[in-house]
Amino acid sequence: MSVPTILVVDDDAGIRTVVRQALLRAGYAVRTTDSAAGMWKLIEDDVGDILITDVLLPDANGLDMIPLVSAKRPNLPIIVMSAQNTLSTAVRATEQGAFDYLPKPFDLNELIRSVHSAIESSNAAVPPPAPAEQGEQLPMIGRSAAMQEVYRTLARVVPTDLTVMVLGESGTGKELVARALHDLGPRRTGPFVAINMAAIPRELIETELFGHERGAFTGAAMRSTGRFEQAQGGTLFLDEIGDMPMDAQTRLLRVLQSGEFTTVGGTRSLKADVRIVAATHKDLRRLIDSGLFREDLYYRLNVVPIRLPPLRGRREDIPELARHFLDRAASEGLPRKMLDASAIAWLMEQTWPGNVRELENAMRRLAALARDDVVSAAVAELWTMHAEGGSQVSAAKLPDTPLAASTSLEAVIGHWLRHHVAQSDAVPADGLYERLLAEFERPLLETALILTRGNQLKAAKLLGVNRNTLRKMLTDRGVEPTAGRRGSPG
Repeated sequence: MSVPTILVVDDDAGIRTVVRQALLRAGYAVRTTDSAAGMWKLIEDDVGDILITDVLLPDANGLDMIPLVSAKRPNLPIIVMSAQNTLSTAVRATEQGAFDYLPKPFDLNELIRSVHSAIESSNAAVPPPAPAEQGEQLPMIGRSAAMQEVYRTLARVVPTDLTVMVLGESGTGKELVARALHDLGPRRTGPFVAINMAAIPRELIETELFGHERGAFTGAAMRSTGRFEQAQGGTLFLDEIGDMPMDAQTRLLRVLQSGEFTTVGGTRSLKADVRIVAATHKDLRRLIDSGLFREDLYYRLNVVPIRLPPLRGRREDIPELARHFLDRAASEGLPRKMLDASAIAWLMEQTWPGNVRELENAMRRLAALARDDVVSAAVAELWTMHAEGGSQVSAAKLPDTPLAASTSLEAVIGHWLRHHVAQSDAVPADGLYERLLAEFERPLLETALILTRGNQLKAAKLLGVNRNTLRKMLTDRGVEPTAGRRGSPG
């Protein structure tokens, strides 16, 4: 059996050398070239069993060459490598018919594994998916290694109809993944329908999902279409699937198994022609062990899992994300702001418990409230503390001189104001009282819920307010009522 020959195309001599040596050590023969013209000559001469090409070549775009190469050599697997580490590059490589996509810098062992896999599958010709419309701005931003894995998985499942489970903390962008799967996939011309399981009363979930017939229950004066019917031919996004009650889980499982559903009060079966994308921030395995989630439904939904990294796990993406959100705020009519180096460094140091959503809200706040066009670290710290999505971005940093443990709250607040406000060159924007009140109320509400293990009646009594007032305060300050239950021991 002859040794497979690998064609390597890259105008960077260093990369060609490193890749060539790794492939030779793995037992392959190697031919290299630095241009699309050189690649095309080798293709016409029927040289090579696998093609590895960069995207940016001196005389052509490697992605544009893929359809030409595939037309000339239909069974030649093509592996694309690129320093343009975006979702757009990964998806377009897959759409053009690439066997695999490797963002630079990549692990050479990963390259060898990809080549092995391409050799094994080279006899099975798979027609490339229909290309997506170009020119659309893709919703996902980030070039970190963590996001590259997300892009690669997305690129592989976009052209399929497989069910996808998106996992990740709140605010990481799970709905953006669902929309990308829809907008870039074969169902892009169909509807995208989203439903949040945590926001629907238990007794209404089946009606919301499957619709109801006239007279199906008291108050059903006319027929209503459910989300499955609304999403026909498109994508149904089941957000917060971990909050779905067990009886509704059973009904959903039957639909996924049979591919059909009936409306509440109906007798006629309707075909469920939808792609399912589910998402949750909860540990479904733990819910299964607790008897709160069906294991068989879990396996039906978890065909392709995509785990989104928290923002603290992709800090190198924060500058690009922050600038993007400031640009978006400016396009929506807010004042245009820019971040100086100190502000970017400060943002990258924060933990961002509310993830990308928290960062977006913080940038909107900066755009609306910061007076200077160029934002410094001190201004960023002043206006982004306690951003939505988590208890705080960073604890309100006091000056380096420590305060005694017995210092009164009044003294602490005065100390903080003198450091952050009085020493600032600019007069704070109007509404300082309300902003500071919000800073104080949020941790106070969260602490009350923790102390009472999430019991709102006890928390209201502890604070000296009635329950309705507490509910309004929780809503106004963006505090989750379940915060105390999550934070309690046991």
